[in-house]
Amino acid sequence: MACRRSFQSFRRFHYYFSSAFSQVSSSLLCCGFSHTYGYMFHAYSSLAQQLLDEISQPNFPDFHNVIRRHSDERSFTQVLQVYASMLSHGFLPNGSTLNFIIKACTALPALSFGWAVHAQAVLLGFEAATFIQNGIIVMYARFREIATARAVFDKLANKDVVSWTSIMSGYVQNGYPFDALQIFRTMRIDSTVIPDFIALVSALKACMDVGDLEQGSSVHVLVVKFGVEDEPDLLTTLIAMYAKCGQVHVARYVFDQVTSPEPLLWNAMISGYAKNGNAEEAVDLFKEMVARNVQPDSITLRSAILACAQVGCLEAAKWIWGSANANGFESDMFVSTAVIDMFAKCGSMALAHSVFESIPKKDVVVWSAIIMGYGLHGQVKEAIELFHGMILSNIQPNDVTYVGLLSACKHSGLVEEGRRYFYSMKEHAIEPRHQHYACLVDLLGRSGHLEEAFMLIREMPMAPKVTVWGALLNACRIYSNVELGKYAAEQVFAIEPTNAGHYVQLSNIYACFGMWKDVARIRVLMKERGAKKPMGFSSIEINGKLQSFYAGDKSHSRSMEIYAMLDKLEAKLKKFGFLPHIDLVLHDVGHEEKEVSLRNHSERIAIAYGLISTPPGTTLRIIKNLRACVNCHSATKLISKFEQREIVVRDANRFHHFKHGLCSCGDYW
Repeated sequence: MACRRSFQSFRRFHYYFSSAFSQVSSSLLCCGFSHTYGYMFHAYSSLAQQLLDEISQPNFPDFHNVIRRHSDERSFTQVLQVYASMLSHGFLPNGSTLNFIIKACTALPALSFGWAVHAQAVLLGFEAATFIQNGIIVMYARFREIATARAVFDKLANKDVVSWTSIMSGYVQNGYPFDALQIFRTMRIDSTVIPDFIALVSALKACMDVGDLEQGSSVHVLVVKFGVEDEPDLLTTLIAMYAKCGQVHVARYVFDQVTSPEPLLWNAMISGYAKNGNAEEAVDLFKEMVARNVQPDSITLRSAILACAQVGCLEAAKWIWGSANANGFESDMFVSTAVIDMFAKCGSMALAHSVFESIPKKDVVVWSAIIMGYGLHGQVKEAIELFHGMILSNIQPNDVTYVGLLSACKHSGLVEEGRRYFYSMKEHAIEPRHQHYACLVDLLGRSGHLEEAFMLIREMPMAPKVTVWGALLNACRIYSNVELGKYAAEQVFAIEPTNAGHYVQLSNIYACFGMWKDVARIRVLMKERGAKKPMGFSSIEINGKLQSFYAGDKSHSRSMEIYAMLDKLEAKLKKFGFLPHIDLVLHDVGHEEKEVSLRNHSERIAIAYGLISTPPGTTLRIIKNLRACVNCHSATKLISKFEQREIVVRDANRFHHFKHGLCSCGDYW
């Protein structure tokens, strides 16, 4: 099929190849070559062409040398220009010339011209020339004609390592990693070809794409066996493959074997840490990179920024932004946008907004990032003002913009505004996605409009995902709606049977009514389905360092001081009339045991540690991996009042800024 199409292409263009130069130029335009390139073909503007013009009767070596010179300079348009002129003078190419022409067709948007060159190569007897056919395989793969590339590969009698590598790379580049791995297996079993480092890179990329750790490890063995473990591209791909498969410790082992890692290796390792949730390690490695005077690039910075946003450490965020400025990235739009998100997630909208204001030409991604930040902090007024400022600046919002806007509304309980913005999305040709539905369901549900939230779910044009049902389940927990809560729970159990958080939500509903048998039944169900409740922890930033605590944690070297402070806080809380919400303890135990359990939550321990570790008046910054519980939220408000501290808490959903006995969320979260 591919061969027939090639011959048809050749017949169509044969006349033009053998005609005058102007006719060839016209044919290029007809086959899809842009008018700009067509004009350049007529221009005779290159130095090489001028040299040819000075020769009264140029011969084949003259044309070939000029083509080679243009190819070496990557002046691919001129390569085809001179080639067309050569054909018009009656000279046919040799194999070396054709190689340059195929390379030029691959680099330029000249697939139709490439078909004709392929046909010409066949008619000139180069069908069995491996080095020519390899280039043709690469060309077809480059233009997503992977089936044609495979047809050329299959017909090739003498396949060398470049042939196998070219088709493998083509499959990987076109999104067919399983086919690439099948080709790699065939090469290893049915041929005597030994893969070079480029073939091994392609195999590793395919393993990475499909998450095949076992085969990736086998390829690693071949890397060592063939003695190419020092190739930078291989090392980078190995690190990325192990990180993608969740084996960051192995990736780090590979990284540590390199004495002087190149920037690409640092990028791969830092990115691997960030994407696997090892945010602190990513930030520490970035600091090490800077300390070793390795110049970071935009990718390195964005990976470090992503990691810092996950950690939530404001001091580290300031340091990274300073490093970005010192390395000349203050005007990099991608870096600046990531920094806005980082500062927002590290608790400082003031810094996020200052970066936003410093960007001269703001696109929709920049506007969306700042609106998302304000939404995360529940600062709905600022989010709405920015949204309208964006519209006035003639920047059309996208779906991410609306996620930020709806998040701000849901965190502030603005039901009417949330409804209006949700239904106005279509005015900007944006169809609501699951995230938008989840935001509105959450907003309606937490405002007490459970039936409306349920009806919205039933009217969704797509099947509701776990975020939507989870939002309804959470609302049922808040309003103790057992029947609707049971129904919502059944839906999330069906989608995520091993996510313990959903079972805990339903258990909370049962516990509020003292339905301990049902609580016990849920526990049994969790055990049967292998659902384990994640260990809750809270981290506090002290002098730019994070210290993490678990509930009842006594492992810290200052544990006695921490618990002494907890006792003092408990006494002050009782003096202020604080009553613990003991109904939130799921165990059917005594009143006193419930009180002890609640006051030893990780957030309370982190606050106590912060109070004994910082001077009076210092802001405490805490990051929780779970949602803040009602008991700790109420207690933290009072602690901020009698300790005269601002306490900033980032939980799994949003930020809470506690000050003077109040929380920025207005007790709505």
